[in-house]
Amino acid sequence: MATKVSAKQAVEGPHGEIGLAKGERIGMRMWRNEEPNSDKPATRSEHETVGYVVSGRAELVVAGETVTLAPGDSYLVPAGAEHTYRILETFTAVEATSPPAK
Repeated sequence: MATKVSAKQAVEGPHGEIGLAKGERIGMRMWRNEEPNSDKPATRSEHETVGYVVSGRAELVVAGETVTLAPGDSYLVPAGAEHTYRILETFTAVEATSPPAK
């Protein structure tokens, strides 16, 4: 069965993420217009995350390694890896998580 999530149906999650289509083994979410920050706490997730930067710039810190993200870049955060994002310019990205993020 096909599932559609329209902008009217998309629900904001507890961390500001916008929930998109989700199946049993993969889910999508969007971080839209995240404002610059420097103090986002590091976290670990049970899911693997791949993302694509739509606009803005950020630094992704995974297990102590920092990579700069810009529009058109894609990235991976392995399951269980400690990570955080430093938003440098208002940032929008789409992510897929497997299994779906809770």
